[in-house]
Amino acid sequence: MKKISLFTIFISSFALQSKAQSIYAQDRVYTGNQISNTVSVLDPSTQTLLGNIVLGKPQPDILSPLYKGQALVHGLGYSPKKQLLAAVSIGSNSVTFISTAKNKVLKTVYIGRSPHEATFNPSGSQAWISVRGESYISVIDANKLIEIKQIPVADGPGMVAFTPDGKWAYICSSFTAEVDVVNSTSYAIVKRIPVVSPFSPNIFCSPDGKWIALTHKDVGKITVISTETNTIHTVLNTGPITNHVTFTLVNNSPVMLATIGGENSLKVFSVSQDFKLTDSIATGSLPHGVWTSADGKFAYVGLENDDQVQVVDLVKMAVVKTIAIGQCPQALLYAANASPANASKENLTPLNLADKSQVIKLMNKDNSMSSGMLNVRSVGLTDLVVQDFKKLEPNTSYTLALTNSSNDTFNADYVINSFKTDEKGAFSGQSSGIIKSVGTSGADYKHVILIDDLSKKLVMISN
Repeated sequence: MKKISLFTIFISSFALQSKAQSIYAQDRVYTGNQISNTVSVLDPSTQTLLGNIVLGKPQPDILSPLYKGQALVHGLGYSPKKQLLAAVSIGSNSVTFISTAKNKVLKTVYIGRSPHEATFNPSGSQAWISVRGESYISVIDANKLIEIKQIPVADGPGMVAFTPDGKWAYICSSFTAEVDVVNSTSYAIVKRIPVVSPFSPNIFCSPDGKWIALTHKDVGKITVISTETNTIHTVLNTGPITNHVTFTLVNNSPVMLATIGGENSLKVFSVSQDFKLTDSIATGSLPHGVWTSADGKFAYVGLENDDQVQVVDLVKMAVVKTIAIGQCPQALLYAANASPANASKENLTPLNLADKSQVIKLMNKDNSMSSGMLNVRSVGLTDLVVQDFKKLEPNTSYTLALTNSSNDTFNADYVINSFKTDEKGAFSGQSSGIIKSVGTSGADYKHVILIDDLSKKLVMISN
């Protein structure tokens, strides 16, 4: 028997590690950032931000009638065969094509009202863009970068998922409670599958092509469709604000991952155990986009409120790294073989740490189950204040304000917003004001407060 030295084993092991590292070094993670109107570029081999591709100015500069950049950068698609990234901007009705090798914008194509997501077919010859503000899919030739076809579908298409062989496209909707199954060659709808909710923004196909999963953000569910029968296999109760879904292999076992924004968690479901929930991993505030590395070892989660990406080790089932990125990440994708291995920062701009968001949580004063959270971002000379309240009194008017009081009177010294809750006692909205320094040393205002307009009583207060 031939002897193998420890040195040989060491060299072989090192070679395998180097090979794995070189593959990671050519990969990238991208996020579409809706407030800063940038695409953040991360290097997964070092788990660091390389920089941002600037597609437009941050809000509210986009409101100028002379504005020419992209607005509300949101959806992302990637073709590994072409090293081509597609970034969809909702507010400017556009999709921008970017060379991932050079981080360079190649062309911006303007399409229909409020497009949402981009998906390349497996061959990389076409990009299918869901035009959510209308009722069709825009098909763009990935070589010429021009629109060649519009496919009529149900009102409000949310996203497209192709089977691995490229024969079938599954299209969910944000306005219609159905999934349309389209023949990708004839562009004809072959079946319409009714689903439990009209709001399905995200859809994904399993690597083996057996399953299609789509999220229902409004009712906190995921529908799983069998591609063999084109029928619903199961509907899972996943949790409030179920955002994005994806598939991968963990220890050679197929799993489905989903971001649950209302619970700040990444949930893991075992496919082989009929989509049984097996793990729930705590994340930062409002997880949105999720995608796994090519080897399935890591999941990358975009945090909409924290302006960060968290790296989740899927063997340890734990967050192992948090990375600051652009403002308000929406779509996130992992792009294999996207760039040369030298981690070039060509055409990238550094992150402005002063733009980092601040999350303010409000505590209820009456031991109720109500909850309130503000996300505050600097936008020019003011702050954008995104608000989310749950389990208040239904159909009730409230005032959100700042106070410089430190006793039980808590006067509303500066009104941020007034709103009325819906029939479930919830409110989500946004306003502007200069509040980012609240509660800090020397600040004019000590707390954020919520007051019931009818009783004039204090309902919630920040820490």
